[in-house]
Amino acid sequence: MEKPHLKKRHRMRKKDISKLEEQLELVLGISLGTKDVDSGDLGGETVYIVDNQIVAIDSEQGPYLTLRGLLKYTPKRYHVTVDDGAVSFLYNGADVMSPGVLEADPDIQPGDIVWVKEIKHGRPLVIGKALVTGPEMVDATKGKAIKTIWYLNDDLWNVET
Repeated sequence: MEKPHLKKRHRMRKKDISKLEEQLELVLGISLGTKDVDSGDLGGETVYIVDNQIVAIDSEQGPYLTLRGLLKYTPKRYHVTVDDGAVSFLYNGADVMSPGVLEADPDIQPGDIVWVKEIKHGRPLVIGKALVTGPEMVDATKGKAIKTIWYLNDDLWNVET
Protein backbone atom coordinates (compact mmCIF):
# COMPACT_ATOMS: atom_id res chain seq x y z
CA MET A 1 0.00 0.00 0.00
CA GLU A 2 1.34 3.39 -1.02
CA LYS A 3 1.90 6.05 1.62
CA PRO A 4 -0.31 9.13 1.29
CA HIS A 5 1.34 12.26 -0.07
CA LEU A 6 0.63 15.82 0.98
CA LYS A 7 -1.17 17.76 -1.76
CA LYS A 8 -2.65 21.22 -2.21
CA ARG A 9 -0.56 22.82 0.53
CA HIS A 10 -1.27 26.51 1.04
CA ARG A 11 -1.00 29.22 3.69
CA MET A 12 -4.22 29.70 5.64
CA ARG A 13 -5.94 33.05 6.05
CA LYS A 14 -5.96 34.71 9.48
CA LYS A 15 -9.70 34.20 9.98
CA ASP A 16 -9.36 30.48 9.17
CA ILE A 17 -6.46 30.14 11.61
CA SER A 18 -8.56 31.87 14.29
CA LYS A 19 -11.42 29.43 13.69
CA LEU A 20 -9.02 26.45 13.92
CA GLU A 21 -7.55 27.81 17.16
CA GLU A 22 -11.04 28.34 18.65
CA GLN A 23 -11.92 24.71 17.94
CA LEU A 24 -8.66 23.37 19.41
CA GLU A 25 -9.06 25.62 22.46
CA LEU A 26 -12.61 24.36 23.01
CA VAL A 27 -11.72 20.66 22.81
CA LEU A 28 -8.17 20.47 24.13
CA GLY A 29 -7.52 23.80 25.81
CA ILE A 30 -4.50 24.68 23.66
CA SER A 31 -3.50 27.52 21.36
CA LEU A 32 -1.27 27.11 18.33
CA GLY A 33 0.43 30.39 19.22
CA THR A 34 1.49 31.16 15.67
CA LYS A 35 0.47 33.37 12.78
CA ASP A 36 1.62 30.95 10.08
CA VAL A 37 -0.38 27.77 9.50
CA ASP A 38 -0.57 25.86 6.25
CA SER A 39 -3.26 23.39 5.31
CA GLY A 40 -3.13 20.56 2.84
CA ASP A 41 -4.80 17.40 1.66
CA LEU A 42 -3.44 14.05 2.81
CA GLY A 43 -5.31 11.14 1.32
CA GLY A 44 -8.62 13.02 1.41
CA GLU A 45 -8.11 14.39 4.95
CA THR A 46 -7.38 18.04 5.72
CA VAL A 47 -4.19 18.49 7.74
CA TYR A 48 -2.71 21.58 9.39
CA ILE A 49 1.00 22.30 9.29
CA VAL A 50 3.06 24.46 11.67
CA ASP A 51 6.86 24.69 11.41
CA ASN A 52 6.85 22.02 8.68
CA GLN A 53 5.12 19.45 10.92
CA ILE A 54 1.58 18.16 10.59
CA VAL A 55 0.19 19.22 13.98
CA ALA A 56 -3.54 18.70 13.46
CA ILE A 57 -5.94 16.76 11.26
CA ASP A 58 -9.67 16.98 10.71
CA SER A 59 -11.54 14.22 12.52
CA GLU A 60 -15.25 13.49 12.49
CA GLN A 61 -15.52 15.72 15.59
CA GLY A 62 -13.52 18.59 14.09
CA PRO A 63 -9.78 19.31 14.11
CA TYR A 64 -7.65 17.27 16.49
CA LEU A 65 -3.94 17.30 17.22
CA THR A 66 -1.74 14.65 15.61
CA LEU A 67 0.90 12.88 17.67
CA ARG A 68 3.44 15.51 16.55
CA GLY A 69 0.95 18.18 17.61
CA LEU A 70 0.54 16.51 21.00
CA LEU A 71 4.33 16.52 21.46
CA LYS A 72 4.45 20.23 20.58
CA TYR A 73 1.43 21.49 22.58
CA THR A 74 0.68 18.87 25.33
CA PRO A 75 -3.01 19.44 26.09
CA LYS A 76 -4.36 18.72 29.56
CA ARG A 77 -7.73 17.26 28.53
CA TYR A 78 -9.00 14.04 26.96
CA HIS A 79 -5.91 12.04 27.90
CA VAL A 80 -5.49 8.46 29.07
CA THR A 81 -2.39 7.13 30.82
CA VAL A 82 -1.28 3.52 30.30
CA ASP A 83 1.22 1.30 32.11
CA ASP A 84 4.61 0.28 30.71
CA GLY A 85 3.30 -3.13 29.66
CA ALA A 86 1.01 -1.55 27.05
CA VAL A 87 3.64 0.62 25.34
CA SER A 88 5.15 -1.94 22.94
CA PHE A 89 1.68 -3.03 21.78
CA LEU A 90 0.49 0.54 21.24
CA TYR A 91 3.67 1.43 19.37
CA ASN A 92 2.63 -1.19 16.81
CA GLY A 93 -0.93 0.12 16.48
CA ALA A 94 -2.85 -2.12 18.90
CA ASP A 95 -6.08 -0.93 20.48
CA VAL A 96 -5.93 0.16 24.13
CA MET A 97 -7.16 -2.50 26.53
CA SER A 98 -8.77 -1.49 29.83
CA PRO A 99 -6.40 -3.50 32.08
CA GLY A 100 -3.49 -1.30 30.90
CA VAL A 101 -5.24 1.99 31.70
CA LEU A 102 -3.99 3.67 34.89
CA GLU A 103 -5.68 7.08 34.61
CA ALA A 104 -8.25 8.68 32.31
CA ASP A 105 -9.85 12.10 32.08
CA PRO A 106 -13.22 11.65 33.83
CA ASP A 107 -14.94 13.77 31.14
CA ILE A 108 -14.25 11.19 28.40
CA GLN A 109 -17.41 9.75 26.87
CA PRO A 110 -17.80 6.91 24.34
CA GLY A 111 -17.07 8.22 20.84
CA ASP A 112 -14.71 11.01 22.00
CA ILE A 113 -11.33 11.33 20.31
CA VAL A 114 -8.69 10.89 23.03
CA TRP A 115 -4.91 10.72 23.30
CA VAL A 116 -2.96 8.08 25.14
CA LYS A 117 0.32 8.69 26.96
CA GLU A 118 2.77 6.44 28.71
CA ILE A 119 3.25 6.67 32.47
CA LYS A 120 7.02 7.12 32.66
CA HIS A 121 7.52 10.31 30.63
CA GLY A 122 3.97 11.30 29.66
CA ARG A 123 4.73 11.13 25.94
CA PRO A 124 1.84 10.53 23.54
CA LEU A 125 1.63 7.09 21.92
CA VAL A 126 -1.80 6.82 20.33
CA ILE A 127 -4.82 8.83 19.30
CA GLY A 128 -8.06 6.90 19.25
CA LYS A 129 -11.79 6.78 19.79
CA ALA A 130 -13.06 6.05 23.31
CA LEU A 131 -15.26 2.98 23.51
CA VAL A 132 -16.27 3.57 27.16
CA THR A 133 -16.22 6.49 29.63
CA GLY A 134 -13.00 7.59 31.31
CA PRO A 135 -13.93 6.11 34.70
CA GLU A 136 -14.97 2.82 33.04
CA MET A 137 -11.55 2.59 31.35
CA VAL A 138 -9.83 2.76 34.71
CA ASP A 139 -12.20 0.42 36.57
CA ALA A 140 -12.60 -2.33 33.95
CA THR A 141 -10.49 -5.49 34.25
CA LYS A 142 -11.05 -6.70 30.69
CA GLY A 143 -12.05 -5.46 27.26
CA LYS A 144 -11.09 -2.66 24.88
CA ALA A 145 -11.14 0.92 26.08
CA ILE A 146 -9.97 2.78 22.96
CA LYS A 147 -9.97 1.98 19.23
CA THR A 148 -6.65 3.22 17.84
CA ILE A 149 -6.83 5.67 14.93
CA TRP A 150 -3.24 7.00 14.70
CA TYR A 151 -0.10 5.75 16.41
CA LEU A 152 3.63 6.41 16.47
CA ASN A 153 5.40 5.43 13.29
CA ASP A 154 2.19 5.04 11.22
CA ASP A 155 1.75 6.61 7.77
CA LEU A 156 0.61 9.96 9.22
CA TRP A 157 3.67 10.10 11.49
CA ASN A 158 5.98 9.41 8.53
CA VAL A 159 4.57 11.91 6.02
CA GLU A 160 7.19 14.29 4.68
CA THR A 161 6.03 17.88 4.52
